[in-house]
Amino acid sequence: MPKIIKKSEIADYVGHVCEPTDWFEVKQEQVNEFAECTLDRQFIHIDPVAAAATPFGGTIAHGFLTLSMLSYFSESYNLLIEGIYMGVNKGFDKVRFVAPVRVGSRIRCHATVLEITEKRPGQYDFKVETTVEIEGGDKPALVAEWLSVQMAK
Repeated sequence: MPKIIKKSEIADYVGHVCEPTDWFEVKQEQVNEFAECTLDRQFIHIDPVAAAATPFGGTIAHGFLTLSMLSYFSESYNLLIEGIYMGVNKGFDKVRFVAPVRVGSRIRCHATVLEITEKRPGQYDFKVETTVEIEGGDKPALVAEWLSVQMAK
């Protein structure tokens, strides 16, 4: 669940390490739907037989699918400024796809608040380092610095 923070407490949350999210299983159906939506139908994503003959040993999720899952994951760790009436995704400073996510594996997100800056009265810019972990993996699937803004009364 998102945590509501008071404006007077913002400085206390810079450097805050959020609880990891629950695990999420990446399924072939989700990968196939993402392939159709983005028109990225490369065989390593949608053809289990052909993908089995690659070094991946099976189909893998699109890196951008894994990245897009950050929106879902943020619902459980997000910090919300008291009085928020709108939040907007501003993009990323850095994104690195570190390890492939094999279909059938489970992923979860770790997040650390790097910055919260009041740009204008009631407008708060956030920079959050996000890491998507692969269950049992030696390396994360991705690491990204995610930028967003919250408007609060």
